Amino acid sequence: MSSSVIETKINRNLPEFEKNTRRMIDLVTEIKNQETGIQQGGGAKAIESQHKKGRLTARERISKLIDPGSTFFELGIYAAHEMYEEWGGASAAGTITGVARICGRLVMVIANDATVKAGAFFPLTAKKVIRAQNISIENHIPTIYLVDSAGVFLPLQEDVFPDTDDFGRVFRNNAVMSAMGIPQITAIMGMCVAGGAYLPVMCDKILMTEGSGLFLAGPALVQAAIGQKVSAEELGGAKMHAEISGTVDFREPDDDSCLARIRALVDKMGHPLTARFDYKESAHPAYPPEEIYGIFSSDPAKQYEMREVIARIVDASQFEEYRAEYGKTVVCGYARIGGWAVGIVANNKKHVPTIDAASGERRIEFGGVIYTESAEKAARFIMDCNQNLVPLIFLHDVNGFMVGKEAEWSGIIRAGAKLVNAVSNSVVPKIAVICGGSFGAGHYAMCGKAFDPRFIFAWPTARYAVMSGDSAASTLVEIKIKQLERAGKKLSDAERKELYDSTRATYEHQTDPRYAAARLWVDAIIDPAQTREALIWALESAALNPDVKEFKTGVLQT
Repeated sequence: MSSSVIETKINRNLPEFEKNTRRMIDLVTEIKNQETGIQQGGGAKAIESQHKKGRLTARERISKLIDPGSTFFELGIYAAHEMYEEWGGASAAGTITGVARICGRLVMVIANDATVKAGAFFPLTAKKVIRAQNISIENHIPTIYLVDSAGVFLPLQEDVFPDTDDFGRVFRNNAVMSAMGIPQITAIMGMCVAGGAYLPVMCDKILMTEGSGLFLAGPALVQAAIGQKVSAEELGGAKMHAEISGTVDFREPDDDSCLARIRALVDKMGHPLTARFDYKESAHPAYPPEEIYGIFSSDPAKQYEMREVIARIVDASQFEEYRAEYGKTVVCGYARIGGWAVGIVANNKKHVPTIDAASGERRIEFGGVIYTESAEKAARFIMDCNQNLVPLIFLHDVNGFMVGKEAEWSGIIRAGAKLVNAVSNSVVPKIAVICGGSFGAGHYAMCGKAFDPRFIFAWPTARYAVMSGDSAASTLVEIKIKQLERAGKKLSDAERKELYDSTRATYEHQTDPRYAAARLWVDAIIDPAQTREALIWALESAALNPDVKEFKTGVLQT
């Protein structure tokens, strides 16, 4: 494949293209409709209750806070999806996080949703806030907190309170971010009680609206503990904290004036150092991004050309492919996205002919599988991107590494270890997009969640697990059958099929991207046609942090 513009070879009139398009549109529509339901928070009655208090909902606050006509790029909307159902659920984990622009500046917004259990912290709520803070820390993003929370959800306190990724980590991160010089502004726009009261006080600027409360212990707990009777306003109201304790910097009459004040404060922030990553004027892809719907196939048995997908994501569809004739099941190359120079590492789902280095014989390599040559090439490319300060984009559709005698003899474990080492020690920003399958060690090699991507996104077609549903179901069923046989029970063919179908259905549910997003394994499920926009948000965020450590790999297997 030569450099410059990728020449498209797709036939838009083929039945397969049309079938793929319809399937993807159906999946994207299903996701968007589901997200609309999640955005209702605690429902109409809870929203009405919030309005009766003279307060806006969290989403209304965000809408008024960010620049008019701009987009709120929400992260973690599926957090706690289908979880905590015995407690009535926790839509979006009772908090809203995402990246937006205020006065033209990119910021992270973290807002408690008081319509969901009074904004109480479930286990996933704490983890979601921490994930947003970690994104801010990695990328040096100024962070705005809109606080309206009753504190820890007490029935689940044992899973919220003690661990390193629980409630206390939020306050630790506040302190670390402040020490790093990452601006933090907190607006108390409702209740802020108990341990949660530390969050605003550990930020740089504190705003508080009339009618809100900030105290370590509310009136009822104070009376129970020390017998003192005191009103909420006298104990920890905005007037008291502005005039007597001196805790808040700005006292505001209502939500609207508070949000206007935040905008005014953000407008006057200093500017960070210039990013070290190369940037040129952006150019749209030469081909419509919506064509990704028809190009991509989520059927594991089908092939498609990943370069055609790349052509609809990168600027001017220009791609400088690296070692195009070697290690062909992984595609590597340089491009620009939104003007930012990037290196792309992508799994190729086309079966490709190659020549065996040892025997000289021709063979076919299966698409979506990482072979020794592919791993060697990708590792070398990643090291080159680090050497030249080029951020990395990983596009996943990987079954795993090749297995078998020939693969083992070729040194697949050694080559895989080299690739994992390069990914692990990479110092430039890494952004992952799970397009199709992301299975086993292939997930790790392609910069899975454990390898610290700055952002990790998934398409609705993503599948995220140790192995595919069919393989896992067959393995699990065989284990179960042997257990039953040892107990003296023999299954009929019908019973075997029923066991297989139920096992596969359970496994398929767990590999769905919504299951992963509910647990914050991915930051957002994105429309494939908007992959470019999501990557631009991520790259612009990453560009706020000009600090790049020295690149070292340690000992490499050679």
